[in-house]
Amino acid sequence: MKRLKANIISVNVGKPQTLSRGEKSVTSALEKTPAEGTIFLSRLNLAGDGQADLTNHGGEDKAVCVYAYDHYPFWEEELGQSLPLGAFGENLTVKGLVEEAVHIGDVFQWGEAQVQVSQPRVPCYKVGMRFGVKELPKLIAETGYTGFYMRVLKEGYVSADNPLQFVKRYSEISIAYVNHIYYEDRHNEEALKEISSIPELAAKWRESIQKQLA
Repeated sequence: MKRLKANIISVNVGKPQTLSRGEKSVTSALEKTPAEGTIFLSRLNLAGDGQADLTNHGGEDKAVCVYAYDHYPFWEEELGQSLPLGAFGENLTVKGLVEEAVHIGDVFQWGEAQVQVSQPRVPCYKVGMRFGVKELPKLIAETGYTGFYMRVLKEGYVSADNPLQFVKRYSEISIAYVNHIYYEDRHNEEALKEISSIPELAAKWRESIQKQLA
């Protein structure tokens, strides 16, 4: 297997605050900013980070949100503006870990901590609110540039200076493949069964797929 390159561009954290566009306001932790120095990574999140909607965000299977810096040029051209680091509400802005390269269950060492890829990220309407582009979540899904989540296997201190060092691969199912089935081929029972059989897949994704199959 080709070695995964995982240089961290920034580590981003943020607490829930009011996000307003026009007459609409919601509480969101989408607006995150780069953090300096060493930060403690717990089973649930990075110190200084938080989630507003705990039904759809956060939890052990979604402790760390990751987005590829490789996609930023595309979105800057698409949106007609330069983007700040953490633009998509991700905790880690990384170079090289695109959806085609990362598989469900991939384990990485990050500083003292160890993390594991658990599921793709499903784009939320709040991303569209942030940039004033209502269709943005749909565009993100169509491109497959969704990013992904990681669970924490081992807690510890981390920083942007610590690269994500690939440790082990548990499945042959990439984030890109899961996105393809989820958004474009949802009636492919064989593929759905294959994805749901991966032990390292986030529990809520497995439950959702099994309900669909039933």
